[in-house]
Amino acid sequence: SITGETVELLEPYLDMEDYNLETAKKVCGNVAGLCSWTQAMAYFYGINKEVLPLKANLALQEGRLAAAQTELNNAQIQLDEKQMELDRVQAMYDTAMKEKQALLDDAEACRRKMNNATALIEGLGGEKLRWTASSKIFQNQIINLVGNVLLATGFLSYSGPFNQEYRNLLLQLWKKEMDNSKIPYTNDLNLTGMLADNATVGEWNLQGLPNDDLSIQNGIIVTKASRYPLLIDPQGQGETWIKNKEKNNGLQVNS
Repeated sequence: SITGETVELLEPYLDMEDYNLETAKKVCGNVAGLCSWTQAMAYFYGINKEVLPLKANLALQEGRLAAAQTELNNAQIQLDEKQMELDRVQAMYDTAMKEKQALLDDAEACRRKMNNATALIEGLGGEKLRWTASSKIFQNQIINLVGNVLLATGFLSYSGPFNQEYRNLLLQLWKKEMDNSKIPYTNDLNLTGMLADNATVGEWNLQGLPNDDLSIQNGIIVTKASRYPLLIDPQGQGETWIKNKEKNNGLQVNS
């Protein structure tokens, strides 16, 4: 019940130097405590004057908090209900997407089978043409086989001592004699390709044989001819090649 007016009336007393507990005890010890109590009540009034609006605001905010909490609870209930509906719809959506993906996979598998079948049909149509062309090529090879073998055996038997220029000259002379004798042969015959495959030539190169045509021809003569090979090898390339080629076959070298 203390008021501002009461505190204002007390201020002159509170400001006095002798208005304290010690002086009051000297004057009247029985009621000296009233001095401290009046000071405390005046101080309490000043503090309470600031606290009361805060208490009122606290009560207001607590009311607002309770209302907001109620709204939050209601919103949470609605959210839970909507989440349950969303989960059901999501489950239906996932099921539908799985069915869609399964249908897409089936459609893609059917499309691949159809493309493979179409490619097979078209490929077989192309194979007929290729087989026809290959048959003609094989027929020509059969017709020219005797002449090609004659050129190959002549090359193996007689070309060894000569360089590339004389080997080509011998080949042209043989072809002229075969034309006179009407022996068929392949005009663009590649003796190197006929007598040695690419894999063998590649292996020879790894073993040290040079990659030029003359060296490869020499390698063919050494490995294919039935006569004893004699190598005139000033650079030592043939010797290196033979040593590497035969080192795993128990080659014995006499220095």
